[in-house]
Amino acid sequence: MAKNKPQSQFSGSGPVRAVIKSVQQALEVPIVENEVLEKIRSGYQALSREEKSAFFVSLLHTVEVPAETALPLLAQAADASADPAAWRDLLVRIRAAVESPRWRLLRHFVTLPGGLKFLLDLRADVLSAHRQGASDLKPLDSDLVRLFESWFQPGFLTLKEITLDSPYRQIEIIRDRDMVHPMTSLEEVAHRLGRDRRCFALYHHVMPDEPVVFIEAFLAKGLVRSIQKIIGPGREESANNGRKDTAVFYSINNTQNGLSGLGLGKLLIFQVVEHLNRDVPEIRNFCTLSPMPGFWRRYLLPILEGKGSGFRLKTEELTRFFDKNVRGLLEAEYATQGGKAGADLASVLLKVFSSAGWAEKPELVSALGRPLSRLGYYYLAEEKAGDGRPLDPVANFHLGNGATLAPGDVNFGANWSPKGIERSLSLMVNYVYSQSWRQQIRSSLSRLGGWLPGLSWPWTGRQQ
Repeated sequence: MAKNKPQSQFSGSGPVRAVIKSVQQALEVPIVENEVLEKIRSGYQALSREEKSAFFVSLLHTVEVPAETALPLLAQAADASADPAAWRDLLVRIRAAVESPRWRLLRHFVTLPGGLKFLLDLRADVLSAHRQGASDLKPLDSDLVRLFESWFQPGFLTLKEITLDSPYRQIEIIRDRDMVHPMTSLEEVAHRLGRDRRCFALYHHVMPDEPVVFIEAFLAKGLVRSIQKIIGPGREESANNGRKDTAVFYSINNTQNGLSGLGLGKLLIFQVVEHLNRDVPEIRNFCTLSPMPGFWRRYLLPILEGKGSGFRLKTEELTRFFDKNVRGLLEAEYATQGGKAGADLASVLLKVFSSAGWAEKPELVSALGRPLSRLGYYYLAEEKAGDGRPLDPVANFHLGNGATLAPGDVNFGANWSPKGIERSLSLMVNYVYSQSWRQQIRSSLSRLGGWLPGLSWPWTGRQQ
């Protein structure tokens, strides 16, 4: 296959060159044998982190469609566009000619035992190399994403509930992969799977024993506005004895870093809502209790330090959130920490919030509830990324899924853990999934006739 020959000399260590050579040899035969794929996999897995980055760059340089293959076809586009039949024929030839040879090779790995897991780990390495400053790896990432978007369709996924009776390996994965509210012991897992608590996961049919994404829910009477009521010291006392009407989603996690950005969390929420509607019909309301992970260090802290030029909020506007009485309490706390009289509000806030001591002052805590909740809502609702979407990644996820957010949904004192104070000054937020949203997804799912194997979907005749 001439179009797969190297376009330029690649560099790298001996092991890197050996894996690249195996890749090129695989592309020279019409059918790739599993032992050849295994040779590529084992060679790649033996590389160091630095060698893997070099491998990615070499792969992009040496396994690509040459310009001389594509340019003659592209040059015909202007003439062919006037004739519909000629245009369609040209498109067929262009698609065949420019199809990524990397993609054609990578797709064979799904037939290899453990091959899908290998590709997931491979993409996780690509994303890690990109974060570490590797050259542009977007073409390779696009090849992998294209594969996953076709393989992680609903027909290949199964929804299962994880309980204390589930296999130990699956419970262990839940314990080890919860990045939102990490668990340190199996005892904590037992609380997460116990009274009034549910956990659901999606499984791929190629990896039937390992969940790819999971979500934890708490069944309650009304909204829950504090994570302490679910997993904190008072969790047992917080369990409601009355009729439950609300499912509170408080942790959602990919178990595979290679699935980042593929939207499986959205699919999982859709399926769990429908499952609970059927299994616990008294649950009529669905919301989250979500963290605000970037509120302090990536947002408010830079603003207070005078480095927040890209944000909508300016330091001179802070007084509209903190009234005179609250400012007085903050200035008193600032003085106890050695601050000088007459400092501006930004300096006072920076000093006070840079350590967790403020959270031990009941009078100050009582006064900060309203201003910090208002400031948190401003961050979620008004601050935007360059593409116009919410700056906060969790807000972007849930609001993009169709959830709603109101000022009263931002909760001060919702997470008094050291991480909760450090990341968000104790703030958490309820994103509410409305009845109209649930009706929309039910209509969408019903048109597909039931997405997931193992679940039936009794759409008709159900009251909303």
